[in-house]
Amino acid sequence: MITQRLQQEKRVLQALVGLAAATPVLVGIEGVVGGPSFLDVAAPWPIDLDSHFRFYSAIFLAIGIGWYSTIPGIETRSSAFRMLAMLTFAGGLGRFLSLLTAGYPSSGHLLGLGMELVGVPLLVLWQARIARKFAASLA
Repeated sequence: MITQRLQQEKRVLQALVGLAAATPVLVGIEGVVGGPSFLDVAAPWPIDLDSHFRFYSAIFLAIGIGWYSTIPGIETRSSAFRMLAMLTFAGGLGRFLSLLTAGYPSSGHLLGLGMELVGVPLLVLWQARIARKFAASLA
C-alpha cells in the first residue's frame, strides 16, 4: 500500500528535480543563443571556441530536458535517472579537473560543481529509496 507520506516524499523529490533541472535548461539556452559571450568573454573569440561552447550548451540543455522527463513517474524511471546522473556527474568531474588545473571559477560554477558531485549522487540515492518503497508497496 502506498502511504500518503511516501506520496509526499515523492512529490518533494519531483519538485527538487524540477527546480534543479531549470539550471541546465536555462544556462543551456543562454549558451546556445549567446555563445561564449554568456561568460563575459571578450569578443572576438575563436570560431572553434564558439562552436564548441554552443555544442556543449546544447548538450547541457538536452540533459536538463532529460531530467524533466524523469519527473512524471519518477519512482519507475531509475534507469533514465541514473544515466542523467552519470552524465551530470561526469560533467562535474570535468569541472573539478578545470578547478585543479586552471584555478577557481566563479561562484556560479562552484555551485554547479557542488550540485554535480554532491547533490546529484544524493538525489540518486533518494530516488532509489523511493523506487524501492514503491515497488515494495505493490508487492
